[in-house]
Amino acid sequence: MIDTTTTFQQLALSAPVLQALKDVGYESPSPIQAATIPHLLAGKDVLGQAQTGTGKTAAFALPILSNLDIAQTKPQALVLAPTRELAIQVAEAFQRYASHLPGFHVVPIYGGQSYTPQLQSLRRGVHVVVGTPGRIMDHLKRGTLALDALKYIVLDEADEMLRMGFIDDVNWILEQAPAKRQVALFSATMPPQIRRIAQQHLNSPTEVTIKSKTATAANIRQRYWVVSGMHKLDALTRVLEVENFDAMLVFTRTKQSTEELAERLAARGFSVEALNGDIAQAQRERTVARLKNGQVDIVVATDVAARGLDVERISHVVNFDVPYDSESYVHRIGRTGRAGRSGEAILFIAPRERNMLRVIERTTRQPIEPMQMPTMEAVNEQRVTRFKQKITDALAGGEASKYRFIVEQYESEHAASPVDIAAALITMAQGRTPLLVDSRERASGNRERDESPRGSQPEYKSQRPARPDRDAKFAERAPRTANDNEAATPQHKRKDSFSQQPRPNSKRPREDVPMETYRVEVGHAHGVKPGNIVGAIANEAGIEGQLIGRVDIRDNYSLVDLPEGMPKEIFRQLKKARVAGQELRISPVKLPGGAPERVNEKPSAPPRPSFDRAATEPPRFDRGAGPQRDKPHAARPNTARAGATRSSSARPTLARADASRPPSDRGRPPKQRQK
Repeated sequence: MIDTTTTFQQLALSAPVLQALKDVGYESPSPIQAATIPHLLAGKDVLGQAQTGTGKTAAFALPILSNLDIAQTKPQALVLAPTRELAIQVAEAFQRYASHLPGFHVVPIYGGQSYTPQLQSLRRGVHVVVGTPGRIMDHLKRGTLALDALKYIVLDEADEMLRMGFIDDVNWILEQAPAKRQVALFSATMPPQIRRIAQQHLNSPTEVTIKSKTATAANIRQRYWVVSGMHKLDALTRVLEVENFDAMLVFTRTKQSTEELAERLAARGFSVEALNGDIAQAQRERTVARLKNGQVDIVVATDVAARGLDVERISHVVNFDVPYDSESYVHRIGRTGRAGRSGEAILFIAPRERNMLRVIERTTRQPIEPMQMPTMEAVNEQRVTRFKQKITDALAGGEASKYRFIVEQYESEHAASPVDIAAALITMAQGRTPLLVDSRERASGNRERDESPRGSQPEYKSQRPARPDRDAKFAERAPRTANDNEAATPQHKRKDSFSQQPRPNSKRPREDVPMETYRVEVGHAHGVKPGNIVGAIANEAGIEGQLIGRVDIRDNYSLVDLPEGMPKEIFRQLKKARVAGQELRISPVKLPGGAPERVNEKPSAPPRPSFDRAATEPPRFDRGAGPQRDKPHAARPNTARAGATRSSSARPTLARADASRPPSDRGRPPKQRQK
């Protein structure tokens, strides 16, 4: 039965905790908090079932803090979380709620971080330890974490720990804890394994259940857009153009696709970063911090990497790839609309995935309304609105006044009207990306794309001026489709995966292609990564990923190997390409003797394996827990490289100049060649 208490003051929490809640602006407890806090304060074990985003952290943190003995600096509470991100979020919440408890210490303990700061915190003394099962086990086995003073154990998102394979570790940790302890277990679902843990380790627990339909999706507007995989990047770009979002979380299925999609969006001028299990923990923490403070607006993530991510700025969640199961969809959209805030969720589905849409609707008990394709008029309207706001900001800042004399002089000297002068300045300000998209050109481009072979690659090119015809060896590359390397049965080719961005150093450059080193004027100081440079070059020049060599990031510039003899038109385009707001200003690097320099140092980013182009069948929602996500997978047998069966005309590539001559002419002096 749900407690009817309506204020925190009626829950018998300690005065310092109540003052901290007042500081953060919390007045009324959520249903899970109102139902759980009284039992935990009374010393009872609790078995709670509630979806993510319902306020579970405060439900166990507030009563633990109210009963802590601050004078005792041995760990009194242990919270187990499935992911590093969630462990950090929970530790931050404890610190926030304990702001009026002098001397309180909490430490997050997780893999991927050095042991040194964790050991220092444990030796100094802590009251609460929040960690992932694997690292907690390590510290217990090393003897660096003692549980003899432990009073409280919390299992947060137990079903996710089960799904990620941590349940045996959790059982082992619970067996090391004192027999006299209070346990709270929270889970979005209650599979039999979780029930068995509760029966084995909880003492006559009070069960609390919060229905998902009132806890998660009621304040989230859900929409879907039917779009085939090869056009999904264009669709996402339009969404970014017309949706009024503060911050956006975009979900893909695989680690590799997070970085590839982030690279392509960055090449189109968006502020974006990737978040997945392969990214170093320090970089992950920087990405989350940048998302929170507004330095990054878009994060492309996998399901596991985004678990526990609680950023108030996230107003939109886009399911770029359909999740493996409906429960994952609920967890994804739970990243927005948290704690009563409103949010927007957008789902991209292929025509053959409509049945999955019905499954999601049945699970969430919420209708998902169709989303209309944003028109070019809507895109232009949003661009004009944003441009007007920039004018307003410039006028309000007072900097524009120092340039008034230039406009006045020009008006007098050329008898031009202020409106014409302003229009000319807008033309200059738009640079290489037109402010307004020509809807007729876009429509023509759509027809050409629809009639093109499936191997062609769609691009949201309406923002860019038309490029001159290029040398055939630099022709548009055929797309690579992201294969779902976490699904099964690789004998069906996917047709709904988005076109892949060439990954930096995913393959060594072809041995038959002479390379030359170029310098670009962006580096570590501008916050760029190899993928940003590769994305910009690939988009502007249409060069295959395997023809882009090593990328060496320096402090204020970078070196990149590209094919020798690039046409002048491409060279001019690349000079104007922008990365991280900076022009590449590409130029060849020459040694004193005149020979081109080659990048021979280790690349800043390690080589990554290329996609196996074998396709997989679509995910099914009715298969239990589904495959493990965001984890390494055993290599599948591959009898032939994906490109081995392609026609040689399918993708133009660089070749030796000698290759186009008749066989009888190759190697002959010019005078002996056949006419």
